[in-house]
Amino acid sequence: MAATSIDNVPLDDLVVPGALQEACANGTSGGNGSLCFEESYVPYGDRPETYIVPFVFACILIVGVVGNGVLMITICRHANMRNVPNTYVLSLAIGDLLVILTCVPFTFMVYVTDSWPFGLLLCKLSECAKDISIGVSVFTLTALSADRFFAIVDPMRKLHATGGGRRATRFTKIVASLIWLLAIFCATPASFSYLRAFRVNKNVTFLTCYPYPDEFGPGYPRIIVICRLCIFYFIPLSIIGVFYILMARHLLQSTRNIPGELQGQIRQIKARKKVAKMVMAFVAIFAICFLPQHVFMMWFYLNPNAESEYNAFWHSFRILGFCLAFMNSCINPIALYCVSGTFRKYFNSDTNNNLIYINSYLLKKFLQILDNQIDGHNE
Repeated sequence: MAATSIDNVPLDDLVVPGALQEACANGTSGGNGSLCFEESYVPYGDRPETYIVPFVFACILIVGVVGNGVLMITICRHANMRNVPNTYVLSLAIGDLLVILTCVPFTFMVYVTDSWPFGLLLCKLSECAKDISIGVSVFTLTALSADRFFAIVDPMRKLHATGGGRRATRFTKIVASLIWLLAIFCATPASFSYLRAFRVNKNVTFLTCYPYPDEFGPGYPRIIVICRLCIFYFIPLSIIGVFYILMARHLLQSTRNIPGELQGQIRQIKARKKVAKMVMAFVAIFAICFLPQHVFMMWFYLNPNAESEYNAFWHSFRILGFCLAFMNSCINPIALYCVSGTFRKYFNSDTNNNLIYINSYLLKKFLQILDNQIDGHNE
């Protein structure tokens, strides 16, 4: 095995032991496929991410499960919420919940135990689930943008193409299903992940869930990094950008051309603009959350001097991108609450009803206990 360099360690991936991130530089190769970090290893307890990342991930887990769970229940529970845009939003929530339940707990434990303790099967499952979730998110946002474009620019053609009403929702479900199949296909390279040993010294060896098999050659990581950037970020966001530029252009022209008496048409355009703003909020969150990770990966794998230039700044930047990529999975419900009056109304109504039910139940139990005590005292 060639001498270990920092680009041999999967710094991008979300299951790398926290204590190994800076230990990669200046390492030497070890036997049996393991990597040795005798001189550069920093003790696990001396690293700030040892404490920061588990706390952040615990918050992501709680907020993500509750937020996406409530979002899914709200859409399924209320008929007025079951429309074309919200069908895509529901698919987004399912994808976010997938990565929260299958990746976040494992990554949390890696930072607690400093090694991958879950075996090969869960290694492959976690890596695949992560890429599937990212694919579902960005492809669904692209479909949402296309839907909003046709709803605003040419609503009659959209109505004719989908059939309107229930047929439109059925068509959307088919598109959402195809998006999941496409995301699963794009996540295929992650299924080649395997457990790789990184030896700190003669007595200590760490296991990582490594996504780049050695047999695929030294250029394989770079190919995957570039493909992920194009498929999961640059191309979809470029398409979304084109849709929104065309939408903005159409809205500016239509606002000038609408006569003052067509108030109903103006209200309709305003309603569609609100939905378009909601989609734009989701897109902006996705772009911001994944930008640092992609910037780091491109710098790291395409820069021949990355090993010598990797310092505290890049280490902190990598940790930031690492956390933001997962935060994307719990922010969408919060964003939807802020930008969607309809979702906010149903959420507040359901919350109030549940609180009333809980308070009524507790009051009833309290009165029953009080009555029993009074009866017992009278006897």
